[in-house]
Amino acid sequence: MRRATVELAREMTAIVLNGFGGPEVLTPRQMPVPVPKSGEILIEVAAAGVNRPDVLQRLGAYPPPQGAPDWPGLEVSGRVVARGEGAERFAVGDLVMALLPGGGYADYATVAEGSVMPVPEGLDLASAAAFPETFFTVWHNVFQRGALKESETLLVHGGTSGIGTTAIQLAKAFGARVAVTVGSADKVEAARRLGVDHIYNYRTEDFVEGLREATSGHGADVILDMVGGDYVSRNLAVAAESGRIVQIAFLRGKTAEIDLSLIMQKRLTLTGSTLRAQSLAYKAAIAREIEEKVLPFAVSGQARPIIEASYPLTEAAEAHRHLDEDHVGKIVLKTKFFPME
Repeated sequence: MRRATVELAREMTAIVLNGFGGPEVLTPRQMPVPVPKSGEILIEVAAAGVNRPDVLQRLGAYPPPQGAPDWPGLEVSGRVVARGEGAERFAVGDLVMALLPGGGYADYATVAEGSVMPVPEGLDLASAAAFPETFFTVWHNVFQRGALKESETLLVHGGTSGIGTTAIQLAKAFGARVAVTVGSADKVEAARRLGVDHIYNYRTEDFVEGLREATSGHGADVILDMVGGDYVSRNLAVAAESGRIVQIAFLRGKTAEIDLSLIMQKRLTLTGSTLRAQSLAYKAAIAREIEEKVLPFAVSGQARPIIEASYPLTEAAEAHRHLDEDHVGKIVLKTKFFPME
């Protein structure tokens, strides 16, 4: 239900970093409610997604861009409660979801209007909070940079992560085949439930040999890799001719020794990206493509965030402990404003 006017509080709860380290550094603190600048909106946050980059920020390895709040939170859902000058696309009272440069772990958050999308029909606010970060990342890296096409094979490392489960659903929705690597029998079953075509437990199986055999020697047309390290050379080995390998993280190391002849012989593309530091215009362009080409799948139920657990905002430390353990899909924080009508 849209509210035409909103009486705003002066203070809010935000989860700040009391130094760098383990989940215990995440500390609730009272902060002034931010004021939207020109081109921004203020969101009364219902829920915020918890993501691996938040963990890196907690550890001191992923500082926010200049001008962004210094507490974590890259995605939220909620209600528009104020607009800065020139922000006209959304009205006060609209339910929205947004990609933020930081500051989502709070009762209120400001964001450039271009990075905001409407909450589509049928998507609850917890799922909407878990939508922007992973769907922006997958759309940009798998479909824009990786140029995945219908009937091609996508290989996703970390197949049951938030990124992985999103990539699986979108690839299947667009008619691609999907292979994943996972690290346990439970995750093999989770991937199977998502309709994955080829699943490899990296602790017990060689995904290079397995996928080559499963595809009659063809291999993977697009590879989405957040592992890095020794996986880089293995990605080159399993990539199909004219394959595209997209690096989005390097959990096993940012350096690797590779055989350049494989890139030349197979005509491979090795690329990668980061999203947080990109320009507002860059993110806005991705958002408009997602609204046009991806949100219909969210409405139909073909591609939605998989929520494993939710925690109150003030229990962000527990949410991070959960994220540090085995999990499938996404974890969200709910503020005092959840649920909204």
